[in-house]
Amino acid sequence: MSKLVTIFGGSGFVGRYVARRMAKDGWRVRVAVRRPNEAMFVRTYGVVGQVEPVFCNIRDDASVAEVLKGADAAVNCVGVLSERGKNGFDAVQAEAPGRIARACKDLGVARLVHVSAIGADAESDSDYARTKAEGEAALLEHMPEAMILRPSIIFGPEDEFFNRFAGMAKITPILPLVGAGTTFQPVYVDDVAQAAQLGAEGRAPGGIYELGGPDTATFRAWMTRMLGVVRRRKLLLGLPFWVAHLMAMGLDAVQFVSFGLIHNGTLTRDQVRNLARDNVADGSQPGFDALGIAPVAAETVLPDYLWVYRPSGQYSEIKDSARNLRA
Repeated sequence: MSKLVTIFGGSGFVGRYVARRMAKDGWRVRVAVRRPNEAMFVRTYGVVGQVEPVFCNIRDDASVAEVLKGADAAVNCVGVLSERGKNGFDAVQAEAPGRIARACKDLGVARLVHVSAIGADAESDSDYARTKAEGEAALLEHMPEAMILRPSIIFGPEDEFFNRFAGMAKITPILPLVGAGTTFQPVYVDDVAQAAQLGAEGRAPGGIYELGGPDTATFRAWMTRMLGVVRRRKLLLGLPFWVAHLMAMGLDAVQFVSFGLIHNGTLTRDQVRNLARDNVADGSQPGFDALGIAPVAAETVLPDYLWVYRPSGQYSEIKDSARNLRA
């Protein structure tokens, strides 16, 4: 019988790419998610019955243990960019990785891969970065041989980075940037998935890996490149951090007074703190080179999915060709 991998958050942005890769390699894939009915699309990644979404509450010991029964490997792709209800930073990013690792150890799951983030720091004033580090520590306490991946900003067709700002560029003449001078090293989602696959299949050793793409540039420079791809001219307005803090305080206050009914998915105070720090691999940990992976450059992928934000959408290339013929 083929081997089984449990992927927590396997229908999410990174998780679906890991699931697709594992299925293609012949593994049975158990996709552990909060809402299995919304994850039925993962079944198409393999033959009938090979990939199955199942319910899991990562805040519950019994639920986590149930989806790990019989698994040969596990991959945790669950994380949050902003807190909502019970799924806060502490519950999802600090406590859940330790719970998963403990269950893996108790049930004899041989390998565990955990997707964290560059900038994970137990001493950080950012709750996001702090809980990422606490989650790593809790996981390593039970599974010291686990693989931990720390990617920079992840891009791909379903990303919330380039898609978000390209969407804004369609409706506003100005793109406000918090941390315009902050440096990013975007990494392609399938490169991260390949790294996770190598760890889950035992083809790469455990340890911490910092994953950054081949190009490093400031936030402003990346947005300039994005605008070039979508063929729009916009004013890039760098916002001072004190202004961003005031805006985030107001948005957080709205979420608080509405008892969470109005979710602040725009800009939180914690995100402002993160945007003040460069998001690049510093070379202190092994990276793609150690895994034998040549990371894909953003320029080769962005046009494949950002074309929908061009003024003429799918017809942009045709119009350009016609314009050249007239010339």
